[in-house]
Amino acid sequence: MQDYVFTVTERFCRYVTIDTTSDPNSNTYPSTPKQKDLAKLLGKELHELGLHPIVDEFGYVYACLPANTKKSFTPIAFIAHIDTTSDCSGTGVKPIIHRSYHGQDIVLPDDHNQVLSPRDMPYLLTHLDKDIITASGKTLLGADDKSGLAVIVDMVHYFYIHPDIEHGDIFIVFTPDEEIARGTAKIDMDKIKAQYAYTLDGGALGTIEDECFNARALTLTIKGVSFHPGAAKDRLINPIKLAARIIDELPAQLAPEHTEGRQGFIHPHKIEGSATDCQIHFLLRDFDVRQLTVYEDLIRLTTEEVLKKYQSAGYHIAITEQYKNMKIVLDQHPQVMKLAEDACKKALVPVKNKLIRGGTDGSLLSFMGLPTANIFTGQQAIHSCKEWIGVEDMKSAVKVLVALVQLYVAE
Repeated sequence: MQDYVFTVTERFCRYVTIDTTSDPNSNTYPSTPKQKDLAKLLGKELHELGLHPIVDEFGYVYACLPANTKKSFTPIAFIAHIDTTSDCSGTGVKPIIHRSYHGQDIVLPDDHNQVLSPRDMPYLLTHLDKDIITASGKTLLGADDKSGLAVIVDMVHYFYIHPDIEHGDIFIVFTPDEEIARGTAKIDMDKIKAQYAYTLDGGALGTIEDECFNARALTLTIKGVSFHPGAAKDRLINPIKLAARIIDELPAQLAPEHTEGRQGFIHPHKIEGSATDCQIHFLLRDFDVRQLTVYEDLIRLTTEEVLKKYQSAGYHIAITEQYKNMKIVLDQHPQVMKLAEDACKKALVPVKNKLIRGGTDGSLLSFMGLPTANIFTGQQAIHSCKEWIGVEDMKSAVKVLVALVQLYVAE
């Protein structure tokens, strides 16, 4: 790929200007119709590269680059998500390319309080004399996961202008609503005739991942006793105050802000209610699925301890499975990770095996019968106005995909 003129930067900067924020409170598919705007553009670009994409009513994009070899091959898929998180505004994104970064603090022009510093982000120093891309300070950038979209489309472009390079069937899938855990809710698996897959939704150069959290959502509803505050003495039992006490009584070391690596957590991420009842919405995460039950029991016992002085109060717990650790599946298909590692080496990219302290479409797909690992794109400081990405990291991801495709063709 020495003489290849990459298109990933231009594609990425084009994609991030389209607002694709998903909405966890929506009941539609996709959760926001504006995701279809980018889906249609992606379909158009894939069509221009000789593919015959399908953009469906739910905002999914499906395409296949058909095999051009008579050798035996294993069909594979590459997957990225269209939506961006609602944690930070995705409206009016203005990508800025900082040429030949020299290690200085970067003050974002639209909000001078947003500063990217190597003191807080040492990974910046791996990009000395290289180009990096940020937003302008008031929005996220959208590298999560528009970098994945750009990398995959640039890979298709590479094979489009190099028709002599042999490859098997390559399936392309772009999904909506990954950020709200609905990325596979309406997916049509019949359109993905691949044996293995890779999401392009990772961080630092060379990172490949085959493990993620097990995840459950727990909603604790606390029933109080409502009474007019003017006559409430010895009568009112305020469930909002009880909720605050329950949260305060949970072990501080299990809060996400105090965990790292393989440590799991209990995360109360939303609270709502009134003087009658109150709901606390918890995220439970751990790499060991058995620990999730431990966390559930801990919340239950803590609640009962707080409420035992209030016999008229009550509670109810509802639990929803969200996703499982994809390593359970991928350990049965070691070639998925091995070939990804080999592709990195072939592309002269140092391999970093990591685990995902979060979720991914790959987890859900793995348990739907399509073993799926995750490959880096370079995205950094995601879900924030300080989000950034290195241009060379995205180019390296393209190189890895090109190498990986060739490894799935028999010698």
